[in-house]
Amino acid sequence: MTPSLQLARLLQLASPALPVGAYTYSQGLEWAVESGTIRDETSAGRWIADLLAYGIGRYEAPLIFALMRAWTAADKAEIARLNAEFLASRESAELRAETAQMGFSLHRLVRDLRDPALADVESTLAGLGEIAFPTGWAGIAATWQIAPEAALTAYLWAWAENQVMAALKAVPLGQASGQRLLAELGGRIPEIAALALKLPESEWSNFTPAFAIACARHETQYSRLFRS
Repeated sequence: MTPSLQLARLLQLASPALPVGAYTYSQGLEWAVESGTIRDETSAGRWIADLLAYGIGRYEAPLIFALMRAWTAADKAEIARLNAEFLASRESAELRAETAQMGFSLHRLVRDLRDPALADVESTLAGLGEIAFPTGWAGIAATWQIAPEAALTAYLWAWAENQVMAALKAVPLGQASGQRLLAELGGRIPEIAALALKLPESEWSNFTPAFAIACARHETQYSRLFRS
C-alpha cells in the first residue's frame, strides 16, 4: 500500500463512524460522574489521562502490538491466546460484554467490506468463538500494512475521543472543554504509544482498581445513558 492509502485506511479504522457501537459505552465514566469523582473539566481530564497512561496504555496498547505481530506471522495459536487473555482481563460483566459485542460487530464488518485481503482475518476470527475487539482491530490494521506506531497512536486517540465524548454528555461539558481535553490527551499519546511498542508482556498491567469499581458499580446504576 502507498503511504496515503495506509493513512486513509487508518483513519477509517479510528473513525467514530466505524459501526461497532463504541459511542454507546462509557467504561465506568458515567458512574464516576454519578459518584461525584468526575464533576468538571479538570476532574474528567484527570480520570481519562490516568486511565490512558496506567491502564489502556500499559495493557491494551502493547497487547494490540503483540496481536499485530501475531497476525503478520499468521500465528493463529498466538492470536487465540491473546484474545482469550484480553477477554479474561475484563473486570466486570459489562466490560466483557462490551468488547465481545464490538468484536462481533467488527467481524461482521470484515465480511461486509468484501475486501479479499481480509479473507484470512475473517476466517481466523470465525474460529475464535468470542472475539475481543482489539483482536479484530489488530488483524485489520496488520493486514492493511499500517505501521504499528501509527496504529497504536490511532487506537489510543479513538479511545480517548470516545471517553471525552462520554464526558461531554454525562458531566455535561461544553464543546470547548472537550477540545481542550483532546488537545491535552493527544499530547500524551505519542509517548504512551512509544512505551507500548517496547513493553515486554511481563510488564503489562491493567491494575486500575477505581476503574474496575466504577465499571462494576455502573451495572446497578439507576439512571444511565451508556451501556458500560
